[in-house]
Amino acid sequence: MVELEIISLLVAEYEEKHYAVEPPTLVEMIRERMSEMKLSQKDLAELLGVSPPRISEYLNGKSEPTLQVARKMYHKLDIDPEILLG
Repeated sequence: MVELEIISLLVAEYEEKHYAVEPPTLVEMIRERMSEMKLSQKDLAELLGVSPPRISEYLNGKSEPTLQVARKMYHKLDIDPEILLG
């Protein structure tokens, strides 16, 4: 039992060091939620109360959401605040 515990800890440490999984970016999360909810950019714009060009700016990394829009993304898209605040 002890040997199994030690091996498990060593494997976990190795994986964390060499194959760490980075948290998703805000753009990746928005795209994921759009896919899950079957939303177009226009639908997402209406849901968040912003213009479709603004959504395009978010998705292309040219702009970041305001605090008010970030709150809506948290409540309506269930995006983690840590990702929203970067």
